Amino acid sequence: MSSEQAVRGAIQTHSKRVWRFGLALSGTPDIADDLLQATCLRALERHHQVTSHARLDSWLMTICRSIWLNELRARSVRKAQALSVTPEAELVAAGPDAETNIFAAQVFTQVMHLPEAQRETVMLVFVEGYSYREAAALLEVPIGTIMSRLSNARQKLRTVMQPDAASAQRSGK
Repeated sequence: MSSEQAVRGAIQTHSKRVWRFGLALSGTPDIADDLLQATCLRALERHHQVTSHARLDSWLMTICRSIWLNELRARSVRKAQALSVTPEAELVAAGPDAETNIFAAQVFTQVMHLPEAQRETVMLVFVEGYSYREAAALLEVPIGTIMSRLSNARQKLRTVMQPDAASAQRSGK
């Protein structure tokens, strides 16, 4: 299989995952669409750089993040942007367990309100299933930073999703 064929196959297989990651980075579905398109284009243009067909999903995620960071630098935007609500149909799988889907949508909405660094880390580890080590490599940070971001994100989500438990924990009960 040629590198171009491998890249095309990876794009076809992983485009939804790249889009979700783009959404986690940008906070808006429209920009996630643009990031996915730019990622696919750059991957196809640089297919000759592929040395191994293993973990092309990581390569696509790295490209997506690089494009996003370049876009931020170009706009000189370093502060968090307002996040739009993503249609529920794009977040959770349709199925008979409506209660689980509603809860998943609520959790995802709260994840989208996390700071960007925590949001991208949560998406890579908990949604996309990357290991801490793989996420650290993708985000170019130490593995301890990944663990710290996830711990802080869990704490924030726990506070928002279970306000009674969080207030009891603060009061020492």
